[in-house]
Amino acid sequence: MPRPRLAAALLALAGALAAGACTGHDAVSTDSGSDRFVAGDGIVTYVPAARRAAGPALSGTTLDGASLDVTSLRGGVVVLNIWGSWCAPCKAEQPALERVARATRSRGVRFVGVDIREPGRTPAQRHVARFAVSYPSLYDPSARLLTRFDVVPKATPSTYLLDPAGRIAAYVFGPVEEAALTELVDRVLAEPSS
Repeated sequence: MPRPRLAAALLALAGALAAGACTGHDAVSTDSGSDRFVAGDGIVTYVPAARRAAGPALSGTTLDGASLDVTSLRGGVVVLNIWGSWCAPCKAEQPALERVARATRSRGVRFVGVDIREPGRTPAQRHVARFAVSYPSLYDPSARLLTRFDVVPKATPSTYLLDPAGRIAAYVFGPVEEAALTELVDRVLAEPSS
């Protein structure tokens, strides 16, 4: 993508995130190919297998300095959570995310965070320590990784489920409740392998 178009895309994305930061997403799509229901403050969308877009090709450095390529996790269900230590709903949902991550790990489900818009690693590392987060988070202070999503996050937090083929099977704009996330994970795990 040429630099002027990339800059314009980043500005548009930043505006959308600022408008939806730490809020639920209250617009309801008329897309008849998706099942939608409200869970907490976020809208949960399950995408039928025949209509799924490719998941984002995310890679970079984690909060602890390790390299991580999310595409290497294909073959199992992956839960991606967009968050920031500055975001109150992100803090509120973190215990639920951690409980689901621990409960589903033995079933091959992997969680990855994408920490955005941080002034430095220290606040995010404190968040991870405070909530005893057991899964890695990519450190993305400029939120550039979000431009790789075909289904762009409209709020912080946002959570995506990738199916074993790496496609977006479900997403939540806004905080996700534990029961809703567990139901989505179970639903994607129960799908026939293609």
